[in-house]
Amino acid sequence: MDVDALVYLVPIAGLIGLLFAGYLTWTVFRKDTGTPEMKEIGDAIREGAMAYLARQYKTIAIISVILAVIITVGMGMQYDNMMRGVFVGSAFLLGAFFSALSGYIGMFVSVNSNIRTASAARRNMNEALKISFRGGAVSGFAVVALSLLGVAGIFFLYLEFAASGILGAGATDSELISMALSLSVGYAFGASFAALFAQVGGGIYTKAADVGADLVGKVEAGIPEDDPRNPAVIADLVGDNVGDCAGRGADLFESTAAENIGAMIIGASIFALSGEVAFVFFPLVVRAIGLLASLVGVMTVSLRNENEDPNKALNRGYYVSSILAALGFAVICYLMLPAWEHFFACGVIGIVLSILIVYITQYYTAGEYRPVRKIAQASETGPATNIITGFSIGLETTLMPIIAISVGILSSYALGTMAAPSGENELIYGLYGTAVATMGMLATCAFILAEDTFGPITDNAGGIVEMSNQPEEIRQRTDKLDAVGNTTKALTKGYAMASAALAAFLLFAAYFEEVAVLLDSTLEKVFIVDLSQPPVFVAALIGGMLVFLFTSLTISAVGKAAYDMINEVRRQFREKPGILAGTEKPDYALCVDISTKGALKAMVLPGILPVVVPITVGLTMRFLYPGTDIAVQAVGAFLMVATIAGILMATTLNNAGGAWDNAKKYVETGHHGGKGSPAHAAAVVGDTVGDPFKDTAGPSLHVLVKLLSTITLVFAALFVVV
Repeated sequence: MDVDALVYLVPIAGLIGLLFAGYLTWTVFRKDTGTPEMKEIGDAIREGAMAYLARQYKTIAIISVILAVIITVGMGMQYDNMMRGVFVGSAFLLGAFFSALSGYIGMFVSVNSNIRTASAARRNMNEALKISFRGGAVSGFAVVALSLLGVAGIFFLYLEFAASGILGAGATDSELISMALSLSVGYAFGASFAALFAQVGGGIYTKAADVGADLVGKVEAGIPEDDPRNPAVIADLVGDNVGDCAGRGADLFESTAAENIGAMIIGASIFALSGEVAFVFFPLVVRAIGLLASLVGVMTVSLRNENEDPNKALNRGYYVSSILAALGFAVICYLMLPAWEHFFACGVIGIVLSILIVYITQYYTAGEYRPVRKIAQASETGPATNIITGFSIGLETTLMPIIAISVGILSSYALGTMAAPSGENELIYGLYGTAVATMGMLATCAFILAEDTFGPITDNAGGIVEMSNQPEEIRQRTDKLDAVGNTTKALTKGYAMASAALAAFLLFAAYFEEVAVLLDSTLEKVFIVDLSQPPVFVAALIGGMLVFLFTSLTISAVGKAAYDMINEVRRQFREKPGILAGTEKPDYALCVDISTKGALKAMVLPGILPVVVPITVGLTMRFLYPGTDIAVQAVGAFLMVATIAGILMATTLNNAGGAWDNAKKYVETGHHGGKGSPAHAAAVVGDTVGDPFKDTAGPSLHVLVKLLSTITLVFAALFVVV
């Protein structure tokens, strides 16, 4: 098998990405940590975050090992080849480990960047921006580099040492590649599984603390945000890290890993038809180019003067990354693929789609536009109208993203079919076109994740400045960065949702490709989901229901933990009146413990449910309708409707929560009565309703839709009647 020399760019770019993450860590860590008061607060945040993560990862590790054993035994028995089960189970554990490692690296640097950002804000805005953004970029580059090296490493390892042993002598190159990818799917499943726990657990933790701190502190006691007198304030600041850094890092790690493997599975089908092996390796090479493009973009982020809006500096870096990624796409398409101009156009569609989603999300969640100001105005008549208006805005936000995603899928599919030689096999080429669009959208993933992690770093920096009683001028700088961070967090949620939609569609096609391989058939013959058949329709209903049940479990978990948090903060204020007077110190550790226990206890059921339900649906349909393809179609319908419902639900929750949050901030800037007014109290209530929407349930749904796809890829053999 002739491997294109460009494939060697994959390990080189991966190592450069890790070295760059190390360089950024060094540049951040050599900065000073500020005053003793700032250091004390920063240490409390770091200790709380690392303690929670250690307990969370212990839980994930135990469940992952149990599931790996089940996968090993189940796959071994299904294929009558125990070594095949061992390979899939081992890939699962590796995927879970690297997903957790990505989250750990991101959060470790984040909790050490926050205090350095706060200290830098004492000097100037530009230094604070650079430290916070480069601290966030460590997570971005570690995630993408580990994902790239992990997928490439497990694939080539299995291709070289495992595939031939399972297939035996005489296997063709196409068969060996398909087998190696089939074994590697466990890696994507492991990454998704660990990411779901990290996102759900982190989301429950952060919002339980946030709701308790806001409702009792701001509304009842009338004290400012991040006031050191609030017992829940340290738990709130810890939560920003475990939710937005560790959770989102694991989320985008599994996005890139699952998308790479799904695209390679489609590419392997084209290789079997055309003999062009470049279709298999192209996704890895393009990811490497995107990583290098993001590196240049990160280094360009800097303020031109102290009065410049930090958003402009971030946008410049993003545009540089996008332009370089597009140029790299053109070169790699030209060198590796036939009909390269069609696939290059697909990649450009993905890059443009990512920019569109960013602007659409910004319109619905930024304070300078109609939706947020409409919610702020509704706050004048109380919490009820604030919530009604905010939820209606959230529902409205599904329109433009879905139109953009739909146009992106249809146009990239059409361009892919045009690349089919002699008009044959248009379906598989069209699906590869959508895969290339997904690659284009994820090309700047490292930069986007840097923007996301930048948010909690600046939020924490503002809290440290407030709690250590720094001058108002410094707080104004961190407030400005915090406002930008809130916007970037909202934008990255929109980006993660859209990339999840494209990746889920790709993995949906990869599931049927895996079925075609198992049946020794073609994709065209098995790519059928007939909803007119009652069992297939029922499976689709269950898929939609799972999204709503999962959302309910995550939101109610926040409500339960927040209930305990609110009562604890009230108890401390009641029993220790010196806290509000400033003569007694609150018990921060007790509030941290409430969030920790609440998150760890509540994350298990939402994490296990998406694994159990699709397998149960598939096996039940196979048992009820033996000798037919009903089980395959039923699982396909389950996936299809769960993906659609998940995308719509996530869009609504993410954008409604972001709009509520910024409506509160809009009121706090002096509009509609400003801080302390009835409108402000109503806006705070709306914000607390939106907290579990945008930071717990919404982001967790991004992972859910991809987890369902990777589960069905791993267990496809259970549903197929050969």
